[in-house]
Order: sequence, then structure tokens, then C-alpha cells
Amino acid sequence: MLLNSNSVLCKIITDQIAQAPNHQINFAEYMDLVLYHPQHGYYAANATNIGAQGDFVTSPHFGTDFGELLAEQFVEMWEILGNPPSFQLVEMGAGQGLIATDVLRYLHRQHPNFFNSLEYIIVEKAAAMITQQQQFLQRALPNLELPVRWSTFEEISDNSIVGCCFSNELVDALPVNQIALKKGQLKEIYVTTPSLDKSGEARGSSEFVEVTDELSTPQLSEYFELVGINLFSGNYQDGYRSEVNLAALDWLKTISNKLQQGYLLTIDYGYTATRYYNPQRYQGTLQCYYQHAHHNDPYINIGYQDITAHVDFTALERQGELCGLHKVGFTQQGLFLMALGLGDRISAISTSSVTDTQGIQQILQRRDALHQLINPMGLGKFGVLIQSKWLTEDHQRQLKGLSMPSM
Repeated sequence: MLLNSNSVLCKIITDQIAQAPNHQINFAEYMDLVLYHPQHGYYAANATNIGAQGDFVTSPHFGTDFGELLAEQFVEMWEILGNPPSFQLVEMGAGQGLIATDVLRYLHRQHPNFFNSLEYIIVEKAAAMITQQQQFLQRALPNLELPVRWSTFEEISDNSIVGCCFSNELVDALPVNQIALKKGQLKEIYVTTPSLDKSGEARGSSEFVEVTDELSTPQLSEYFELVGINLFSGNYQDGYRSEVNLAALDWLKTISNKLQQGYLLTIDYGYTATRYYNPQRYQGTLQCYYQHAHHNDPYINIGYQDITAHVDFTALERQGELCGLHKVGFTQQGLFLMALGLGDRISAISTSSVTDTQGIQQILQRRDALHQLINPMGLGKFGVLIQSKWLTEDHQRQLKGLSMPSM
């Protein structure tokens, strides 16, 4: 694997370590710098490294169907809320703008009344990502007056959103703390440099190394109380390590504060807490993606590779309840999309009367793309969690995406 790090970003991290207490930063701080530094982080400096030619692909890269089926779910949410004249659709982690483009094009064509009530808000901080999203939308929808604006969470007033906040593969990229069991105690993983390491037990690359130390916050031990996991049950071996996504808990609290009435829809890969913290998964779930190869070393290709960890959906559900978000339902992406009509689209392909070679090739490619979205070994097993806030009994209609799909 090519080792290729951003020297400027490495210097920034090194300086922060040198200035930090004990000359170390926790892994969440390191991951935040590597991914989200405003100039040199992976998402700021490598905005185009997503897709078939980049480091990884997501559901919208397999065609417009994913965004169009999501749009159908958004329309139903609007109807359940009583067709409000102003409906905010808030996308967090919009990537290149593919979902926004597919959703807006489809709604304008198929649901003009909803489109006319829509305000599409993209929550984004990275200037490079905003520029790419704006250019992509303008190229893809040149003749459409788009109800889109870009914002940060800080710029959105509390209790102001009536509609749906949603994300696709965002929570897995939030910075995570890493914990480890050491001699019967819960410890935390920190990052330092070899020259500043005083423990003599560091491990890692020549640029940065890991050390274990006391917890940076009591929230780490409280997290396991929240999700009902006892790391001291005797089932976990010494050296067991995993991730804790405290940033996801803060993220949920922020969304609940902004949402006046409506939904939160989260699509991502992950597990319930009992599966996530299975004693046999003793090295956690952290993965790095570089040019469609994945590995577990976050200390190489710094600034040029993505770093992710699976999502603990139990934590999202329980933190949501504490923040006033009610669990509407949880399902898998394959079932969710089938319930919204993906099966009908597959059936329509199978009855096509196209006979020319090029047309047949296009049909086969589209059929393969649709099957990729529901592949039970891949995207199809992603979790889909829907939560709501301030819905009355009149609003308690089952969402189509959570119903059993017709086969």
C-alpha cells in the first residue's frame, strides 16, 4: 500500500500534541484533525475522492433510484404532517451533492406541490465541499430554480425546523474515542509522537504512536451504562479495545434542539450495542479507506484516506429518547427501499422489450445497480433508523419505508 501523508497536516497535528497536556491528544481529537481540518483534512482537501474513481462508493453512486425512493418517503412525511406550506429537508453530510440532485429533480417532476413547499438545507462547514456541491447542482439542474441553501448548525435557530433531517453514511465518519481494557480498568487510547512518548509502551507508525492513559471524560464510562454493556462481566479479555462515538450523542442533541416537529432519518452501517461490543470483536470496528482498499491503520496516508467506525444504533435510540426523539422504527436498507418501490423498478426492467445490444447492456447495468442497493451482504444490510419529535396521535401513521415490502 502506498504510504502518502500530508506533511502540513502532520505538522499541525504534531504541534497540537506538543501543546497538549501530557503531550498527547485523544483519538477523537486526532481523527477530527485528520478528517475535518478546514484546509487540510480529508473531507476538505479531497472532496472529489468519493465514487468509482475515489476511495469508496455510497448508495447514490449506483444511480438516481436511491435518492428518488428517499424522495417518496419525504413526500409521505410531508403529508403526515398535514402538507405544511413550508417543509425543511435538512441533509447532513451531503458529499458531492448526489442525493440532493436526485431528490430535487424527482420532486420537481413527480411532486410539484411538495417541491413548491420545500426548503432544502445542506449542513456543511468545509468550503471545498460547499463549492463542489454548488457546482454539481448547477450542472445537473441548470434550468431549475433550486430552493437550496447552505448552513451550519450554529446558523439554524433552535426549534425552527418543521420537516425531516437526514443523513446517509455520516455518523460512521464522526470522530470516535477509542477505549481499551487494561488490567481490569477502562483506559483510553491517546496519540503522541515517538519523541514525546514517555510510557515506553507506544505502538503505531514512525510519525505518530498510541499510548493508553486515564479516561479524558467520565462520559466514556457513562456511555456503556447508556447502552447496557458491562465491560467488567468477565467476558472481555485484557487488551480488548473498541470505539465510543460521543460525537454522535452531541449530534443527536443538536438535531433535537433544532427540530420543532418532524423526523430524523439516519442511514448507516452498524450494529446494536450487544453486537457492536461482542467480546469476540476485540479490536473494534475502525476501518480506513484508501483507493478502494481498506485496512485498520489510521496513522498512514494521513489526510488522504477516510477513517470510519461502525454505528452503535442502540446509542442513537437511547440518546434520542433522552433528547425527546421517539423511535418510529428501525429496519435494513434493503427492506426500506423495497417497501418504497424498488421491487417495482426491478420488475419493470425484467419486462423491458429492448432488443438492441447497447440497450440490453444498459438494462443489465441498471439491474445490477438496483441489486447492489439491496444486497444483504453489502449496502442492503445498512441500518435505517427513523425517529420523530412532537408528532401527535393524528400523525401516528406507519411510514411506508418501515412497512413490510411486497414481494
